[in-house]
Amino acid sequence: MSDNEQRTGLVGISTAAGVRTLTLDSPHNRNALSTPLMTELLAGLAAAVADDAVRVVVISHTGPVFCSGADLAETAAAYASGRVPVGMLGDVLTAIWECPKPVLARVGGPARAGGLGLIAAADIAVCAEPATFAFTEVRLGVIPAVISATVLPRLQPRAAAELYLTGDTFDGRRAAQIGLVSAAVPADGLDAAVAGYCAALVRGAPGALAGAKELLRRPTPASIGAELAELSALSTGYFLSAEGREGVAAFREKRPARWIPVD
Repeated sequence: MSDNEQRTGLVGISTAAGVRTLTLDSPHNRNALSTPLMTELLAGLAAAVADDAVRVVVISHTGPVFCSGADLAETAAAYASGRVPVGMLGDVLTAIWECPKPVLARVGGPARAGGLGLIAAADIAVCAEPATFAFTEVRLGVIPAVISATVLPRLQPRAAAELYLTGDTFDGRRAAQIGLVSAAVPADGLDAAVAGYCAALVRGAPGALAGAKELLRRPTPASIGAELAELSALSTGYFLSAEGREGVAAFREKRPARWIPVD
């Protein structure tokens, strides 16, 4: 039973035994990364960092889907302004990646595109074996630019090339094999696995954990924020391109995109 629980918006917040759980709570659109959801997630992360009683942050979800990626309905509506939601994703990934406290992703169901960026940004990720994953961007006429900052340091290069270019779906076991997640477990053992990791993490000294995280980040660019700003601009350009607009429209209209060959 959590010490407290809030579920008033798109991100639920609960705390128990030093573990702050941020729950993506927008099941009506499969926890898509809308601007409101990302705004709440950023606020939740900032509050967790500021609270000395919080030792570990868990990102979880309601509904059967962890995260379906960018909110394509909001994306289509935002074309006129030229500011699509994916531009904000870099801020979210930076906040997770640079969080001085351990961040664990609890993945009980499918994740697509931007949702994989969240998983890769977390220090530890545990998924249910039946959960499915896919880098679907090329099928929408865009590229996985923003999430590459967190995904590519995790994935085996050959697997990254295959999955980025094909957009094919893969399961939890393969996600563990290629480094996207730390472990894949039977669905009925997911919560126990997450609890086990959290129990181990809270045993670490807060300052030492933050220092260990800095060591783990040393091989990456000095400023992931700067890299993500560049990648966000690149991704936005693709979403606003003719192919990007057609891909989003085709997905929403449940029809093949115009570039798919017809026999």
